[in-house]
Amino acid sequence: MFKIGYRTLKTAIGAAIATFIAQALELDFFASAGIIAILCVQKTKRKSVQDSWARFLACIIGMVYAVLVFEFIGYHPLSIIVLLLLFIPTTLALNIQGGIVTSSVINFHIYTVADLSLALIINELALIIIGIGIALIVNMYMPSKEDQLEHMQAELESYFSIIFKEFAGYIRKGDNNWDGKEITKAASLLVKSKNQALLNLENHILRYEDVYYHYFKMREKQLDIIERMMPLLTSIEHHVEQADMLADFLEELGEGVHSSNTAHIYINKLDKLKDSYKNMPLPATREEFEARSALAHLVRELEQYLAIKHQFKPKKEYKVFR
Repeated sequence: MFKIGYRTLKTAIGAAIATFIAQALELDFFASAGIIAILCVQKTKRKSVQDSWARFLACIIGMVYAVLVFEFIGYHPLSIIVLLLLFIPTTLALNIQGGIVTSSVINFHIYTVADLSLALIINELALIIIGIGIALIVNMYMPSKEDQLEHMQAELESYFSIIFKEFAGYIRKGDNNWDGKEITKAASLLVKSKNQALLNLENHILRYEDVYYHYFKMREKQLDIIERMMPLLTSIEHHVEQADMLADFLEELGEGVHSSNTAHIYINKLDKLKDSYKNMPLPATREEFEARSALAHLVRELEQYLAIKHQFKPKKEYKVFR
């Protein structure tokens, strides 16, 4: 299906406005202002600001090189070779190579006119300022990704909830034909969520940390623990009383998966569960011993799972999760 994205729309509008302004000012090569605007529209605000500065600096350096090379060597193809051999390494050394194409547009204007003058320099500077400036202005609008991130967050939490409830069912009844697809879906969603969180961060010029990214990183670490719990569950071949107690805890934990940091509540409940285990009679058979040993290992993994969540504390300056 044919679709026009907001970045495409901004690029078209920016190019048209830049061209219109340059043409209204009766600048030579006025269409180049639109070309520069197209080159400068980026997908995030921070990238736009950084890229605009790099392109502007590259254009200024390129003009200086062009003036020196063309005036001393002359206006012929050999001069272009010398110019690029000097200019490109300079941009690489200054880490402004993103401005090579933009600057080349200006340099070829100078080459085409072949008659250096103050009016030409002013004309080219105006094209640079209009093209980069308009691109910077239109790029200041970026649709918020927070609604999308909160939706991803809610979807991820639903997967975690299902996983713990399935774990509880397995402990109680054994194989329940669960295919574990929620674990795979959670892992895939985490990759997408972190990428979106990074884009959201890039759209806040003065922000260098993002609570959404930290949240998804925290869930990623928890998912690693969940995956470690899988073989422990399958190793329980003998049903014991302690299994039902842990299943009750897992069901409750599954019901309580959300963004607020209530890990301390479940840490306290898990501590009480461990104390109950200690006060129960020792295993009477090898099978019971192995089952209770696997359960104890599961409890330790759950402690790590909850400790990771307990360390996650949204900062006051960021949006607080519901």
